[in-house]
Amino acid sequence: MFSAAQPQLWFLTGSQSLYGQETLAQVADQSRQIQRMLAGSGRLSAEIVAKPVLTEPAAIRGVMLDANADPRCVGVIAWMHTFSPAKMWITGLDVLRKPLLHLHTQLNESLPWQSIDMDFMNLNQAAHGDREFGHIQTRLGVPRKTVAGHAADPSVVARIDDWARAATGKAHLGSLRLARFGDNMRDVAVTEGDKVEAELKFGVSVNTYGVNDLVALVDAAADKEIDALVAEYADRYLLAPELAGGGARHESLRYAARIELGLRRFLTDGGFGAFTTNFEDLGGLRQLPGLAVQRLMADGYGFGGEGDWKTSALLAATKAMGRGTGRGTSFMEDYTYHFGPGEPKILGAHMLEVCPSIASARPSCEIHPLGIGGREDPVRLVFDTTPGAGVVLGLADLGDRFRFVANEIEVVPPDEPLPGLPVARSVWKPAPSLGASAEAWITAGAPHHTVLSQAVGTETIRDFARMLDVELLVIDAATTADAFADRMRWNQAYYRLAQGF
Repeated sequence: MFSAAQPQLWFLTGSQSLYGQETLAQVADQSRQIQRMLAGSGRLSAEIVAKPVLTEPAAIRGVMLDANADPRCVGVIAWMHTFSPAKMWITGLDVLRKPLLHLHTQLNESLPWQSIDMDFMNLNQAAHGDREFGHIQTRLGVPRKTVAGHAADPSVVARIDDWARAATGKAHLGSLRLARFGDNMRDVAVTEGDKVEAELKFGVSVNTYGVNDLVALVDAAADKEIDALVAEYADRYLLAPELAGGGARHESLRYAARIELGLRRFLTDGGFGAFTTNFEDLGGLRQLPGLAVQRLMADGYGFGGEGDWKTSALLAATKAMGRGTGRGTSFMEDYTYHFGPGEPKILGAHMLEVCPSIASARPSCEIHPLGIGGREDPVRLVFDTTPGAGVVLGLADLGDRFRFVANEIEVVPPDEPLPGLPVARSVWKPAPSLGASAEAWITAGAPHHTVLSQAVGTETIRDFARMLDVELLVIDAATTADAFADRMRWNQAYYRLAQGF
């Protein structure tokens, strides 16, 4: 789980002692005004923390080291208010390990044409100082995002927040512990992967635990806790009559509650923020976990079916990035197509495990047979997905590197009701079209398990990939088969050369 505390962005302002204390006091005051302008926008998902004006190398290096060591700080914003000679930033930039955003702005939105003089020019010269700062970042090869524009411009603030959300996702992934209950599904290729390389690249720790370790906690759940959780189910969901108190299948609902209680305790006690299950390895569980997994995802946990730890980790990070938007993110799988009549569409679902954060209405809590896993009929939430823009994101291990693939989509209502499909589901139109997107996705070797998010957009995903130094291929309205194939070939050459000899 991610921390309930709001992440912090440290706001650094560069200048130099040459200007004198009176000017530096003005610089500090204007820096605080910019910081308050950003914080007061109400559009940033992270807290902006102002730091003293930086005018010499030791202080710059010190604040960068402090940022590295502070777990609340997910990234650093730097602005050169005046002219800050860039050589004094070298050692600080060299030690910085948190994401960096270079904000190219100034306090005044328009020039005071009638009153402007050299005092104004000397004080307000970010156009001068930020170019010096940009040079040294490029000279050192420092990865960063550059945003230019006035700090009161909503589009500027939106781009900063896209980056802030990506930084939050990176921080969450870097401290994530993931529990695998059993191994991945037998003979499946895409759910395999290098866990050592994943911990080195992303920071996520992935380890396997015996399913019956979980079963012991499930069996130990107290009746009083089960009663309270069943009452919560009845209050929050449309409960199928057979699951209600006195219904023929009520005991199945109680066992689903037992699974949730045991699973929550296991994850909480172990400090885990993500997990996987596998229907081929259920140990002493009487049901495949469905309802419990859905509700844990809604609380921010990552999940992957069939032991898919890469998608579970990606879901946990994307959940952290989308926190506070009021929109949802879920584990997903492209299941089947509607080629026509009308616009082609994809129907996505999974056996049971789709997160209710994307539900368009109050979910229905139901029980139905499941022809896989060899256990009792599992309880699950059933719903359609809220229409609107979204993105489908996948993570693949190619052997020599990881690759993200993202497809921009539009979630739409089903063409007709789906009374015979007793699972949560999503229908979407992929850009640029079903055929073109499917061809590009398959050509890229992207996975069949994905993360569907209506809370995180493409720019945040781009920032996230750059922070992690992971390849990203985007399928959008402008994608063509030839251009996509060319991009893959260019990327192959780049990443081979980047690895060295």
